[in-house]
Amino acid sequence: MTIRLGVIGLSEGNGHPYSWSAICNGYSREHMEACEFSVIPQYLAEQCWPAARIPGVEVTHIWTQSPELSHRVAKASLIAHVVDEPSAMLGQIDALLLARDDAENHMAFAAPFLEAGIPVYIDKPIALSLKDLQALYRRQRYDGQIFTCTALRYAKELVLSESERERIGPIKHLQAVTPKSWEKYAVHIIEPALRIVGKVADISSARSRLIAESGRAVAVRFEGGVTADFSAFGDNVVAPLAIRVHGEWGWHDLVFSDAFSAFKSALVEFIEGIRTRTCRSPFEFNRQVVSIIESGLRE
Repeated sequence: MTIRLGVIGLSEGNGHPYSWSAICNGYSREHMEACEFSVIPQYLAEQCWPAARIPGVEVTHIWTQSPELSHRVAKASLIAHVVDEPSAMLGQIDALLLARDDAENHMAFAAPFLEAGIPVYIDKPIALSLKDLQALYRRQRYDGQIFTCTALRYAKELVLSESERERIGPIKHLQAVTPKSWEKYAVHIIEPALRIVGKVADISSARSRLIAESGRAVAVRFEGGVTADFSAFGDNVVAPLAIRVHGEWGWHDLVFSDAFSAFKSALVEFIEGIRTRTCRSPFEFNRQVVSIIESGLRE
């Protein structure tokens, strides 16, 4: 049985309604060329279609703040229905992709679907404060109804292999960097870094400071002594999305490079959670992520 997805977009600078929908539906090469995010048609064209699609799932409905924009995304990503209001999707879809990264609006968009018992994939970052995170989770009707992540949590190139762990020895420190704003991009380095550190461990201390013109950095010490520096350099510095892992005997660099595979892996995880009714995005992990994000926003 095909799982029907609705998608809500589109926040400034975020092309996920195009890419996520295309990964589920396939896409129109002609109409995707008009996409305002040029990297999306580039990496879609590198895939083998229709084999690249996720089987057994289809994005069937879309809403954005502009009917013109909704129709443009629908044509590019082969979405059958454009709705005038998000609530028009209720009763028509099995799950929702809240593909916007304006965290301040997540509650307003997600709440009606959570209250209706519909699984919701909330784009990163789910929230900028623990208060807002907890408010969203209070709307859950069952454990695992909320799924959230940066797709980079699932990026294979940001996973430290067992052989590299053995080579560098016990992990002592992580240096993680990203371009663009702390609010929207820090999550991209925090989540994979936490997976490298391992089990969810409470933060014993966190200190933030301004860097460059519009960036922020946070130094974190975890229980057990591992430390990490997370830096988002703002809009005026060119930087990779990368993590340097320092061990007792050496170090290793991890650099993000494959957006399509990361997006697809995250979507597959969401879909598997729906099919198996299991929690794929634990609150405790997300609590730690948001705690670090919030630390970076303190003056």
